Amino acid sequence: MTKTKAKTKKSSFSTPANPLAAYLTDAAQRNILFLDTLRQRGNQYHNSQANSSPNVLIFKHEIILDGKTLPEPVNYSLLRIVPPDGVKINRNKRPFVVVDPRAGHGPGIGGFKAESEIGVALAEGHPCYFIGFSAWPEPGQTIEKIMRAEARFLEEVIARHPGCSEKPVIIGNCQAGWAVMMLAAVYPELCGPIIAAGSPLSYWAGVRGGENPMRYTGGMLGGSWLTTMTSDLTNGLFDGAWLVQNFENLNPANTLWNKQYNLYAKIDTEAERYLGFERWWVAHVFLNADEIQYIVDNLFIGNKLSTADIITDDHKRIDLRNIKSPIICFCSRGDNITPPQQALDWILDLYDSVDDIRDSGQTIIYAIHDHIGHLGIFVSAGVAAKEHSEFTSNIDLIDCMPPGLYEAVIENIPTDAVNPDLIQGDYITRLEKRTLDDIRALGGNTPDEERCFATVAELSKTTHGLYRTILQPFVQSLPLPPTDWLRRMHPLHIGYEIFSDHNPLFKPLPGLAETVRENRTPVSDDNPFFVAQEIFSDWVTFGLNSYRDTRDLLTEQFFFSLYNQPLLQALLGLKDNDDPPRPHPGIDPGHLALLEQKKRELRSRMNQGGPREALLRALLYVNQGEDTAIDERKYAMLRQIRADYNDDLPLDEFKKLIREQFYMLKIDQERALATLPEILAGEHAARGPEFLDIITRISTADGTPSRDLKQRLERISKLLVP
Repeated sequence: MTKTKAKTKKSSFSTPANPLAAYLTDAAQRNILFLDTLRQRGNQYHNSQANSSPNVLIFKHEIILDGKTLPEPVNYSLLRIVPPDGVKINRNKRPFVVVDPRAGHGPGIGGFKAESEIGVALAEGHPCYFIGFSAWPEPGQTIEKIMRAEARFLEEVIARHPGCSEKPVIIGNCQAGWAVMMLAAVYPELCGPIIAAGSPLSYWAGVRGGENPMRYTGGMLGGSWLTTMTSDLTNGLFDGAWLVQNFENLNPANTLWNKQYNLYAKIDTEAERYLGFERWWVAHVFLNADEIQYIVDNLFIGNKLSTADIITDDHKRIDLRNIKSPIICFCSRGDNITPPQQALDWILDLYDSVDDIRDSGQTIIYAIHDHIGHLGIFVSAGVAAKEHSEFTSNIDLIDCMPPGLYEAVIENIPTDAVNPDLIQGDYITRLEKRTLDDIRALGGNTPDEERCFATVAELSKTTHGLYRTILQPFVQSLPLPPTDWLRRMHPLHIGYEIFSDHNPLFKPLPGLAETVRENRTPVSDDNPFFVAQEIFSDWVTFGLNSYRDTRDLLTEQFFFSLYNQPLLQALLGLKDNDDPPRPHPGIDPGHLALLEQKKRELRSRMNQGGPREALLRALLYVNQGEDTAIDERKYAMLRQIRADYNDDLPLDEFKKLIREQFYMLKIDQERALATLPEILAGEHAARGPEFLDIITRISTADGTPSRDLKQRLERISKLLVP
C-alpha cells in the first residue's frame, strides 16, 4: 500500500483568475491517483484470492488449534492474539474470544484496527483469542460440525487458563452472533458472557415503511430453491460474493457512487483508509451447499432459532432458554441489515414476561446505538472506544447481575458526578430494568404480517422440493466450468479483475501516479467548479436514494399484497387466522418440575447461611426496586469493600450466592426478609450496624437515592439494627 501525501505547489493554474484551468489540472491528477488506488485495490483482491486463509487482523497471532485436524474437519481455527509491545496481559483474567461472521467476507473484522473489540480487551489486560476460518470449506462440513468444533476451541481456551475461574467472554459479530448463541444453548457450561453484536436472531422481525427490505428477499425469490441452484452451478459450493452483493444492493448510492466519489474527491487523504477497508471487503470466501442451505432454510426464511424449532443431527433441541450466561445484545437504529427488532425480538418469541426470563435463570442486557450503520458496530473506532470498552470494563458487573431484562445506558460522565474515582474510562454505564413492553415499543410485526412470513416459509418448502425433483438432476449433469473461473466472472469480482496489475493497460499507472504526487496541485475547496462537482454529487446521491426508497417501499407493498392472500395461505397449509402462525415454544414439564423442586429447596434454606448471605440478601432487596438502576459505581464500591475485607471468594461462587439470594427474595420476599435477624443471630448479631453501613455505601454510590430506595433502606435498618 502506498502512502500518499499531497504536495501543494504554487502555480498560475491555482490563482483565482484561472479557476477552470486550476480545476481541470486537479481533476486530471485526481483521475490518475484514483485509478492507481483502484489498481492497488485489485492487487489486494488477487492477493486475498491466492491466500487460502485471508485474514485482516492487524494483531500478531498464532494458531492454537486447527479445525482441519479434528475428528470432524472444518475450516475454522483457534488463534491466540499476541499482545502488542507494551501491553501487559493478566493470565488470571477471563479470556475474550472473538468470532467473526462467515457472511461472504474473510475473517478479522473484530481486530481490524487497534481501536477494536480485540484492542479494547487487550488494553484491559485480558487474554484474547480469535476464531477465524479459511476461504474454502472442508468436504462434508456443516453448521453443526462447526458448532462442535467451536465447543472444542472453548475447551482449549479454558484449559489454557487454569488460574481463572470465570468462563470466557464470547463476542459474536453479525452472523457469528447466532452461531455463538446456538453454541451456548447446546454447551452452556463452556460459555461466559455473550456479546451478540449486530446479530440477527429473529429474521422475520422489523417495521413497515421500507425500513427493513432484506427480510423480504426470501419471499421475492420464491423461497430457497435459488440458493440450491446457485450452489449446483458452482460444483456444490456457494460463493460468498452473493451475500456481499445483497449488502451492497441495500444502498445503491454508496455502492454505485458515494464510496468511489469520496475516494476521488479526497484522493490525497482517503486512499489509505479506503484500501485498508477494501482489504477486508474484497476477501470473499465460500460455503458448502449444505451450510448455506441450513442457514437459509432454518434462519433466513424459516426463522426457527428464536422458537426452539431447530433439532441437531444428534437429536438435541437448540433452545436459547438453555443459555445460562449473561447475553448482551448490541444493535443500532441505523442498521438496516440487523435492525433492533431482529436483534431483540427473539426475547418476545421465547418469553411471555420478565418473570419467565428470571425463572429461566437468564440475564439479558441490550444496548441500542442511535445511528451507527451495520458495519460500524464492528469497525467504528468510536463504538470500540465507547460501547465495547464499557462492556469490557464492566464485564464482571454484567456477569453478576441477577436474572432479568436490562438496558445498558452508556453516557458521558457529568462534571458533577458523585464518586468519579469509581468510574472507569470516559463514560458511565448503568443497567436499567426493562419489561417486554419496552421491546415491543421498538416496533414489530402484527399477527397478519407474521402469517405472511410463515407463508413464505411454507412456499419455500414446496418450491425447493420441486426444484430438487425436477430441475436439480438436469443442472447437476451440466458440464460446468471450474469453480475458480465462475468466481472470477461474478459481477463483484470483474471490477477487481479489470483494475489491477493483471490488466496490461494499467502497467504505466504506478510511475504516472508517482509523477503526479511529486507535482500535485490540488484545487481549493471554494473553486466554483469544484463546488459544482460537489453539487452534482449530491444530486446523484439524492437520485439513487430516491430510487432505493421507492424500490424498497414497492417491494414491501408487493410482498404483503402477495403473501397476505387467504387462498395462497390455505393452499400452503396455514391454519385458521385465529391460530398463531408460529406458536411460542412450550415449557418442558421436566423444567417446571425442576423449578418447583428448586423453589422448595430455597424455601427450606431461607433461615440458613452466614453474614455473607445476609449481607447480599439485604443488598439485593434494597437495589431491586423497579426505578433503581445498577450503576457501575455500585459494583465498583462492592468490589472495593470486598478487597477491604480480604474477601477472596471466586467470582463464579460469588455469582452463585447472588442468584440464590435473589431467588429467595423472588419466591417469598417477606419470609426472606423476616429470617435475616435469624441468620445474623449469635456471634454475628453485633454486625448489623456494620452491614447497614456497607449496604448504604454501595446503594448510594451513584448519588442521591430514590424515594423507594430510601424506604427499602429504612426497612433493612429495622431488621439489622433492631
